[in-house]
Amino acid sequence: MNQNRMVVGLAVALVVAFVLATFVYKQFQKASTAKPVDTEHVVVAASAMPLGTRVDASNLKLITWPAGQSVAGMFTSIDQCANRALITPVAANEMILDAKLAPKEAGAGLPAVIPEGMRAMSVAVNDVIGVAGFVTPGTKVDVLVTGKLSGPSRGEEDTITRTILENISVLAAGQKIEQDREGKPQTVPVITLLVSPEDAARLAMASTQGKIQLALRNTVDSKRVEPASVLEANLFSGGAPAAAPKKATVKVAAPPPPSPYTIEVITGNKRENKSFPNQ
Repeated sequence: MNQNRMVVGLAVALVVAFVLATFVYKQFQKASTAKPVDTEHVVVAASAMPLGTRVDASNLKLITWPAGQSVAGMFTSIDQCANRALITPVAANEMILDAKLAPKEAGAGLPAVIPEGMRAMSVAVNDVIGVAGFVTPGTKVDVLVTGKLSGPSRGEEDTITRTILENISVLAAGQKIEQDREGKPQTVPVITLLVSPEDAARLAMASTQGKIQLALRNTVDSKRVEPASVLEANLFSGGAPAAAPKKATVKVAAPPPPSPYTIEVITGNKRENKSFPNQ
Protein backbone atom coordinates (compact mmCIF):
# COMPACT_ATOMS: atom_id res chain seq x y z
CA MET A 1 0.00 0.00 0.00
CA ASN A 2 2.75 2.42 0.99
CA GLN A 3 4.64 1.55 -2.15
CA ASN A 4 1.61 2.42 -4.32
CA ARG A 5 1.25 5.78 -2.56
CA MET A 6 4.91 6.60 -3.24
CA VAL A 7 4.45 5.77 -6.91
CA VAL A 8 1.37 7.98 -7.15
CA GLY A 9 3.15 10.88 -5.37
CA LEU A 10 6.14 10.58 -7.66
CA ALA A 11 3.90 10.61 -10.71
CA VAL A 12 2.10 13.73 -9.48
CA ALA A 13 5.44 15.47 -8.80
CA LEU A 14 6.65 14.63 -12.29
CA VAL A 15 3.48 16.01 -13.84
CA VAL A 16 3.73 19.26 -11.84
CA ALA A 17 7.40 19.63 -12.74
CA PHE A 18 6.60 19.09 -16.40
CA VAL A 19 3.84 21.74 -16.34
CA LEU A 20 6.12 24.27 -14.64
CA ALA A 21 8.98 23.57 -17.03
CA THR A 22 6.64 24.02 -19.99
CA PHE A 23 5.36 27.33 -18.57
CA VAL A 24 8.89 28.69 -17.99
CA TYR A 25 10.00 27.60 -21.43
CA LYS A 26 7.08 29.41 -23.08
CA GLN A 27 7.80 32.60 -21.09
CA PHE A 28 11.42 32.55 -22.21
CA GLN A 29 10.25 32.07 -25.76
CA LYS A 30 7.97 35.12 -25.50
CA ALA A 31 10.73 37.22 -23.99
CA SER A 32 13.16 36.32 -26.75
CA THR A 33 10.65 37.15 -29.47
CA ALA A 34 9.37 40.43 -27.82
CA LYS A 35 9.86 43.58 -29.89
CA PRO A 36 12.63 45.79 -28.43
CA VAL A 37 11.54 49.18 -27.02
CA ASP A 38 12.55 52.15 -29.15
CA THR A 39 14.71 54.70 -27.31
CA GLU A 40 16.23 58.10 -27.85
CA HIS A 41 18.74 60.29 -26.00
CA VAL A 42 17.95 63.15 -23.60
CA VAL A 43 20.27 65.70 -21.98
CA VAL A 44 20.74 65.56 -18.19
CA ALA A 45 23.11 67.16 -15.70
CA ALA A 46 26.35 65.24 -15.27
CA SER A 47 26.59 66.53 -11.68
CA ALA A 48 24.74 68.88 -9.35
CA MET A 49 24.95 72.49 -10.55
CA PRO A 50 23.99 75.73 -8.80
CA LEU A 51 21.82 78.48 -10.24
CA GLY A 52 23.67 80.70 -12.74
CA THR A 53 25.98 77.92 -14.04
CA ARG A 54 26.67 77.99 -17.77
CA VAL A 55 26.00 74.51 -19.19
CA ASP A 56 28.13 72.84 -21.86
CA ALA A 57 29.60 69.45 -22.80
CA SER A 58 31.71 69.42 -19.61
CA ASN A 59 28.74 69.32 -17.23
CA LEU A 60 26.08 67.62 -19.36
CA LYS A 61 25.59 64.06 -20.58
CA LEU A 62 23.15 61.94 -22.61
CA ILE A 63 21.05 59.07 -21.29
CA THR A 64 18.59 56.78 -23.05
CA TRP A 65 14.91 57.59 -22.85
CA PRO A 66 11.84 55.75 -24.18
CA ALA A 67 10.90 57.09 -27.59
CA GLY A 68 7.47 58.68 -27.71
CA GLN A 69 7.64 59.64 -23.99
CA SER A 70 8.95 63.14 -24.56
CA VAL A 71 8.82 65.86 -21.90
CA ALA A 72 8.02 69.45 -22.88
CA GLY A 73 11.23 71.45 -23.27
CA MET A 74 13.66 68.53 -23.14
CA PHE A 75 16.78 68.38 -25.32
CA THR A 76 18.02 65.41 -27.32
CA SER A 77 21.42 66.91 -28.12
CA ILE A 78 23.91 68.80 -25.95
CA ASP A 79 24.48 71.32 -28.75
CA GLN A 80 20.84 72.39 -28.45
CA CYS A 81 21.32 73.83 -24.94
CA ALA A 82 25.05 74.54 -24.69
CA ASN A 83 26.28 78.01 -23.59
CA ARG A 84 23.11 78.84 -21.66
CA ALA A 85 22.92 79.52 -17.94
CA LEU A 86 20.73 77.80 -15.37
CA ILE A 87 18.05 79.92 -13.71
CA THR A 88 17.40 77.22 -11.12
CA PRO A 89 19.65 74.68 -9.36
CA VAL A 90 19.66 71.14 -10.75
CA ALA A 91 20.64 67.79 -9.24
CA ALA A 92 22.87 65.14 -10.79
CA ASN A 93 21.08 63.22 -13.58
CA GLU A 94 18.22 65.74 -13.56
CA MET A 95 16.79 66.39 -17.00
CA ILE A 96 17.73 69.76 -18.51
CA LEU A 97 14.63 71.59 -19.74
CA ASP A 98 14.28 74.80 -21.70
CA ALA A 99 12.36 76.41 -18.81
CA LYS A 100 15.42 75.94 -16.56
CA LEU A 101 17.74 77.90 -18.86
CA ALA A 102 18.20 81.60 -19.51
CA PRO A 103 18.44 82.90 -23.09
CA LYS A 104 21.91 82.66 -24.65
CA GLU A 105 22.34 86.45 -24.66
CA ALA A 106 21.65 86.65 -20.92
CA GLY A 107 25.15 85.45 -20.03
CA ALA A 108 25.83 83.54 -16.82
CA GLY A 109 25.85 84.18 -13.09
CA LEU A 110 23.54 86.74 -11.48
CA PRO A 111 22.52 88.63 -14.68
CA ALA A 112 21.13 85.38 -16.13
CA VAL A 113 18.62 84.95 -13.30
CA ILE A 114 17.11 88.45 -13.54
CA PRO A 115 13.76 88.21 -15.37
CA GLU A 116 13.17 90.57 -18.27
CA GLY A 117 11.80 93.91 -17.06
CA MET A 118 13.17 93.52 -13.52
CA ARG A 119 16.28 94.88 -11.81
CA ALA A 120 18.77 93.64 -9.23
CA MET A 121 19.61 96.27 -6.60
CA SER A 122 21.94 95.94 -3.63
CA VAL A 123 21.56 97.57 -0.23
CA ALA A 124 24.01 97.74 2.66
CA VAL A 125 23.02 95.65 5.68
CA ASN A 126 24.32 94.60 9.06
CA ASP A 127 23.30 91.87 11.50
CA VAL A 128 20.20 93.84 12.52
CA ILE A 129 19.04 94.95 9.08
CA GLY A 130 19.78 91.51 7.62
CA VAL A 131 17.76 89.73 10.34
CA ALA A 132 20.83 88.17 11.98
CA GLY A 133 22.05 86.77 8.65
CA PHE A 134 18.90 84.81 7.84
CA VAL A 135 18.14 87.01 4.80
CA THR A 136 19.69 84.65 2.26
CA PRO A 137 19.21 83.94 -1.48
CA GLY A 138 15.72 82.65 -2.21
CA THR A 139 14.06 84.23 0.84
CA LYS A 140 11.37 86.95 0.79
CA VAL A 141 11.46 90.25 2.65
CA ASP A 142 9.54 93.46 3.23
CA VAL A 143 11.46 96.75 3.15
CA LEU A 144 10.74 99.40 5.79
CA VAL A 145 12.20 102.91 5.85
CA THR A 146 12.45 105.36 8.74
CA GLY A 147 12.95 109.07 8.07
CA LYS A 148 11.87 112.60 8.87
CA LEU A 149 8.44 113.82 7.85
CA SER A 150 8.11 117.56 7.37
CA GLY A 151 6.09 119.99 5.29
CA PRO A 152 4.69 123.50 5.15
CA SER A 153 1.54 122.47 7.04
CA ARG A 154 3.46 120.94 9.98
CA GLY A 155 4.71 122.96 12.90
CA GLU A 156 7.81 120.75 13.33
CA GLU A 157 9.49 117.63 11.95
CA ASP A 158 8.30 114.16 13.00
CA THR A 159 9.90 110.73 12.49
CA ILE A 160 7.93 108.16 10.49
CA THR A 161 8.40 104.46 9.63
CA ARG A 162 6.70 103.16 6.50
CA THR A 163 6.66 99.83 4.61
CA ILE A 164 7.59 100.74 1.03
CA LEU A 165 8.07 97.27 -0.52
CA GLU A 166 6.45 93.90 0.23
CA ASN A 167 7.26 90.30 -0.74
CA ILE A 168 10.58 91.11 -2.43
CA SER A 169 12.83 88.23 -3.55
CA VAL A 170 16.43 88.10 -2.34
CA LEU A 171 18.76 87.28 -5.24
CA ALA A 172 22.09 87.26 -3.47
CA ALA A 173 23.73 87.62 -0.08
CA GLY A 174 27.13 89.14 -0.61
CA GLN A 175 28.41 87.38 -3.74
CA LYS A 176 26.53 84.15 -3.11
CA ILE A 177 23.44 83.41 -5.17
CA GLU A 178 22.88 79.97 -3.64
CA GLN A 179 21.13 79.36 -0.33
CA ASP A 180 22.98 77.27 2.24
CA ARG A 181 21.60 73.72 2.09
CA GLU A 182 21.42 73.52 5.87
CA GLY A 183 19.75 76.91 6.23
CA LYS A 184 22.70 78.45 8.06
CA PRO A 185 22.73 82.28 8.34
CA GLN A 186 25.18 84.26 6.24
CA THR A 187 26.75 87.42 7.67
CA VAL A 188 27.32 89.72 4.70
CA PRO A 189 27.59 93.50 4.19
CA VAL A 190 25.30 93.62 1.13
CA ILE A 191 21.99 92.08 0.12
CA THR A 192 20.78 92.10 -3.51
CA LEU A 193 17.02 92.35 -4.10
CA LEU A 194 14.90 91.71 -7.20
CA VAL A 195 12.75 94.79 -7.85
CA SER A 196 10.91 96.59 -10.62
CA PRO A 197 12.46 99.79 -12.06
CA GLU A 198 9.95 101.90 -10.10
CA ASP A 199 10.71 100.07 -6.85
CA ALA A 200 14.43 100.42 -7.54
CA ALA A 201 14.01 104.22 -7.49
CA ARG A 202 12.04 104.06 -4.23
CA LEU A 203 14.66 101.80 -2.67
CA ALA A 204 17.47 104.14 -3.73
CA MET A 205 15.68 107.12 -2.16
CA ALA A 206 14.99 105.19 1.04
CA SER A 207 18.62 104.04 1.33
CA THR A 208 20.08 107.52 0.87
CA GLN A 209 17.52 109.73 2.63
CA GLY A 210 16.39 107.41 5.44
CA LYS A 211 17.27 104.23 7.29
CA ILE A 212 16.02 100.93 5.88
CA GLN A 213 15.14 97.72 7.72
CA LEU A 214 14.39 94.30 6.21
CA ALA A 215 11.59 92.14 7.61
CA LEU A 216 11.92 88.42 6.79
CA ARG A 217 8.71 86.63 5.78
CA ASN A 218 7.59 83.08 5.03
CA THR A 219 8.36 82.24 1.40
CA VAL A 220 4.82 80.88 0.85
CA ASP A 221 3.18 83.99 2.35
CA SER A 222 2.78 86.33 -0.61
CA LYS A 223 -0.20 88.33 0.67
CA ARG A 224 0.13 92.14 0.55
CA VAL A 225 -0.69 93.66 3.94
CA GLU A 226 0.00 97.39 3.33
CA PRO A 227 0.47 98.17 7.04
CA ALA A 228 -0.20 101.70 8.28
CA SER A 229 2.74 104.04 8.78
CA VAL A 230 3.93 104.72 12.33
CA LEU A 231 4.64 108.25 13.59
CA GLU A 232 7.06 108.80 16.46
CA ALA A 233 4.59 111.18 18.11
CA ASN A 234 1.89 108.49 18.07
CA LEU A 235 4.26 105.75 19.25
CA PHE A 236 5.39 107.59 22.39
CA SER A 237 2.01 109.12 23.20
CA GLY A 238 0.36 105.75 23.81
CA GLY A 239 -1.12 105.57 20.35
CA ALA A 240 -3.14 108.77 20.66
CA PRO A 241 -3.17 110.89 17.51
CA ALA A 242 -0.65 113.69 17.53
CA ALA A 243 -2.20 117.10 18.20
CA ALA A 244 -2.57 119.18 15.09
CA PRO A 245 -0.41 122.31 15.13
CA LYS A 246 -2.31 125.43 16.14
CA LYS A 247 -2.89 127.86 13.35
CA ALA A 248 -1.60 131.37 13.98
CA THR A 249 -4.36 133.96 14.52
CA VAL A 250 -3.97 136.96 12.27
CA LYS A 251 -5.77 140.13 13.38
CA VAL A 252 -7.24 142.10 10.51
CA ALA A 253 -7.42 145.88 11.08
CA ALA A 254 -10.91 147.40 10.84
CA PRO A 255 -11.41 149.62 7.79
CA PRO A 256 -11.40 153.39 8.54
CA PRO A 257 -14.85 155.07 8.76
CA PRO A 258 -16.02 156.91 5.64
CA SER A 259 -15.31 160.63 5.44
CA PRO A 260 -18.29 162.85 6.45
CA TYR A 261 -20.15 165.13 4.00
CA THR A 262 -19.14 168.79 4.28
CA ILE A 263 -21.62 171.48 3.18
CA GLU A 264 -20.94 175.25 3.05
CA VAL A 265 -23.91 177.19 4.50
CA ILE A 266 -24.26 180.92 3.58
CA THR A 267 -26.45 183.03 5.82
CA GLY A 268 -26.41 186.63 4.67
CA ASN A 269 -22.81 187.62 4.59
CA LYS A 270 -21.88 184.77 6.92
CA ARG A 271 -20.31 181.53 5.60
CA GLU A 272 -19.74 178.33 7.57
CA ASN A 273 -19.00 174.63 6.85
CA LYS A 274 -21.16 171.96 8.41
CA SER A 275 -20.31 168.23 8.46
CA PHE A 276 -22.81 165.37 8.23
CA PRO A 277 -22.12 161.59 8.77
CA ASN A 278 -21.56 159.59 5.59
CA GLN A 279 -23.71 156.49 6.23
